[in-house]
Amino acid sequence: MQGSFSPSRRRFLQTLAAGALAAPAAAQIPGERPRRDPGVEVLNPLARVPVSIIIDDSTCLVNLNHFSIPQFRRAWDYKSYEQDWRSTPREIPDSFVRKFGEWAAENGVKGKYSIVPYPACVGRLDIEVPGWTRQELDASIGLVRDLMTPNWDIHPEMITHTRVIDLKTGHPIPECNLQTMENWRWSDNRSVDELASYMSYALRILHNIDLPCEGVTTPGGFGTRALPQLSQATLEACRDVYRAEIPHYFRHLFDKGEESVAPRVEYAAGLDTDDPRCAVSIIGCTGDWTGGWDASTEGELDRFITPDLSAGRLVDVIERGEPACIVCHWTGVYWNGREVGFKIFQEVVRRLHARYDHLTWMKLGEISRYWAAKELTAVEKTAAGATFRAPFAAPAFTVAIEGPGEPRFQGKPLQRVGSAKQLRAGTFAEDGARRIVCFDLPKGRSELSV
Repeated sequence: MQGSFSPSRRRFLQTLAAGALAAPAAAQIPGERPRRDPGVEVLNPLARVPVSIIIDDSTCLVNLNHFSIPQFRRAWDYKSYEQDWRSTPREIPDSFVRKFGEWAAENGVKGKYSIVPYPACVGRLDIEVPGWTRQELDASIGLVRDLMTPNWDIHPEMITHTRVIDLKTGHPIPECNLQTMENWRWSDNRSVDELASYMSYALRILHNIDLPCEGVTTPGGFGTRALPQLSQATLEACRDVYRAEIPHYFRHLFDKGEESVAPRVEYAAGLDTDDPRCAVSIIGCTGDWTGGWDASTEGELDRFITPDLSAGRLVDVIERGEPACIVCHWTGVYWNGREVGFKIFQEVVRRLHARYDHLTWMKLGEISRYWAAKELTAVEKTAAGATFRAPFAAPAFTVAIEGPGEPRFQGKPLQRVGSAKQLRAGTFAEDGARRIVCFDLPKGRSELSV
């Protein structure tokens, strides 16, 4: 449970570090990139715009606010965080998880759902959480496994989302200040080895309770001053504990402006080997306008998309064709039982579906896989069509290619559909002189003929 490193893992880290030395200290590096022939354009999956909901501060049963706010206040020397935490419920019940999860499934909504493994130091999900019976805890974990995981990626949000844990003892570090809290300064300038060990501890708790995981979420400012190490540690820890092929993480969001919110594929290496690797940084595109992490506001629904469907942050991002990843906190979605954030989400989704017919809801892992394939697949235009050399497989891989013929992928004819909006794997649509072609991209070499 202490995240010790074997010699082979250390060599892996040394390889990554060698490439990172030339990078600016405050930024990750993309790593390898293959040859890309301009005659073939890789499009979004199904020629649609991905959308997703990123839910932070969620876990099993524990209402993180009730237990975290007094710890935050102590860390700030009782000069901040004066919310009335005693009046908040200690539990977010499984009945609400079921209500939300069933609504999401019925409406095709997908995203990421955090499970804080040792929430606010109350107890470890794989051992005991005082205040709830083992049967109640097992039922809550089972509900997440059965209802949520088909449509939601599971992330740890580090270990506690409050106090830093001593990995040797499993107990919080005795001091309580900004340097010993996950949300603030503990991660400053930590090495890849240190951050990977810490992440691995969190991941193993989720692994012990049989929850799948391919990525991590950072609580508060975790990793802000160690961005290169954060990306590399995510890659190392997720590969080590879960054998994740394409680890990803959520750290950044831009809720306004023109800066790209497309995923960043980082530290790509070994693309021509049997062991390709990369980490993907998922970027949120909104603020938390669903009621806030501490349920302190009534939310700002129209900032997502206006009632007349003409404006809002989601409209801005979708119109430029980038993945629209909505950010919120589970505590604000529940809003102390008033479900303020949940009601906002229901209306946001209704408005999105009323405005657009070319969206595709995706989990963060699905977006990460597609972007890794999109950026790291070598593409060569040939007289017959194109060849692909992919380090990672990707479903519904979609390309635009010039040519008047009937496309065939791996020698098999593809079915013509009336428009790009009808695309699915194994089909193509005409777009003037181009063909928009969709197929399940296999790992390795494949061929498209037109």
